[in-house]
Amino acid sequence: MKLNKHNLNRLPPEVAVPSYSLADTRQGMVHIGVGGFHRAHQAYYTDALMNAGVGLDWSICGFGLRPEDRRARDDLAGQDYLFTLFELGDSDAAQVRVIGAINDMLLAEDGADALIDKLASAEIRIVSLTITEGGYCMDDSSGEFMAHLPQIQHDLAHPHAPKTVFGFLCAALEKRRAAGIPAFTVMSCDNLPHNGAVARKALLAFAALRDADLHDWIGAHVSFPNAMVDRITPMTSAAHLQQLYDEHGIDDAWPVVCEPFAQWVLEDKFVNGRPAWEKVGVQFTDDVTPYEEMKIKLLNGSHLALTYLGFLKGYRFVHETMNDPLFVRYIRAYMDLDVTPQLAPVPGIDLTRYKDTLIKRFSNQAIADQLERVCSDGSSKFPKFTVPTITRLITDGQETERAALVVAAWALYLKGVDENGDRYSIPDPRAGFCQALVADDGLITQRLLGVEEIFGTAIPQSAAFVAAFERCFNSLREVGVTKTLERLLANP
Repeated sequence: MKLNKHNLNRLPPEVAVPSYSLADTRQGMVHIGVGGFHRAHQAYYTDALMNAGVGLDWSICGFGLRPEDRRARDDLAGQDYLFTLFELGDSDAAQVRVIGAINDMLLAEDGADALIDKLASAEIRIVSLTITEGGYCMDDSSGEFMAHLPQIQHDLAHPHAPKTVFGFLCAALEKRRAAGIPAFTVMSCDNLPHNGAVARKALLAFAALRDADLHDWIGAHVSFPNAMVDRITPMTSAAHLQQLYDEHGIDDAWPVVCEPFAQWVLEDKFVNGRPAWEKVGVQFTDDVTPYEEMKIKLLNGSHLALTYLGFLKGYRFVHETMNDPLFVRYIRAYMDLDVTPQLAPVPGIDLTRYKDTLIKRFSNQAIADQLERVCSDGSSKFPKFTVPTITRLITDGQETERAALVVAAWALYLKGVDENGDRYSIPDPRAGFCQALVADDGLITQRLLGVEEIFGTAIPQSAAFVAAFERCFNSLREVGVTKTLERLLANP
């Protein structure tokens, strides 16, 4: 059954469909960066609220700023912007649900004016973002906005024909100010510490270069709530498409696959209204910091700790690494001994239980989460997910061997060949730069750890960490992943 409005009532009975009338929804949000995670998270919560008979004026208009977004738009448009949420867990039956919270998607390639006009319209009260960790154009070593980037310079020179998020936001906010329309809230849903504060700093830095008065108006009228977002969402594969078709009879060009677990902790700092997401499980708080520290250091940091080692070993799925007892022991030791002592108490969270849940989630075979997905964009992920943990270990004079192994595995992974001799490409926008860092074996330590925007200054200056990195790298190269883990775990 082809997924579209006409066929909604003809889907199998186990498929949940919107209980609200799609014709009764009205747009209240724009989301920039429509992908799997947004659809399994923000769109999922918004759809759940609409199913409760609330928030029908908060449907989502998607924006695509990249050429590759056209296929996503076309797939969604071809099925009336409906898509299937395919929730897969090892212990429970699959949950299949059609989401109707998105009702349009605009592409920058088709002309900037339509996007600016949409952002400037009074109906849009929240603009949300999933633009990846690197999309904020911030230098991780200095914490400053990288205004020199070509795309930023383009938008400063062509303010009414922008290409970047910041160019579009400023063009729209300029129109809203001139028309006396209240500002919107900018809500980051990306996995980075203090994501709202980062979005604010980046947008204000861009605005200051564009128009000083506009900068001041944005600073006074736009809010940027921080959020902790969590749901493992693998890339939708051909196997997932076929599984959905075979088991439930749904022909969906772009379903989204996810785990049963979902969490969203959000600061209640909105300038122009918001959906009542608390009715469907979103936790609002005055300060998201302890939650995001827990999630980023334990979940995202542990993901990096297993992904490059697993890929080098020849595994290609996260659950394969978790089927290997050595990996489970290593990840749990990293969580317990290296990360947990750094965390402040988290209101309402038992950290031991949370870590148990992470092990179970990583072991979920049903979703078949790809290591390639977790490996991607390492040069942007390390400064957010792993380097703060290492830096704190160094500052506190703690053992760094387990954490050094994470970096050593990435260094060897960047060479593009696993221990079985299989070659692979590096999914990172800076792949060429990163691979050049490890091209000369004699200079790897100096070149890799010396990249300040990735590793900062404390790591290359720590003799203990450098020695641990070199031991781990040489061990991986000489005896492989399994023996390296055995040695490491034999000497806790």
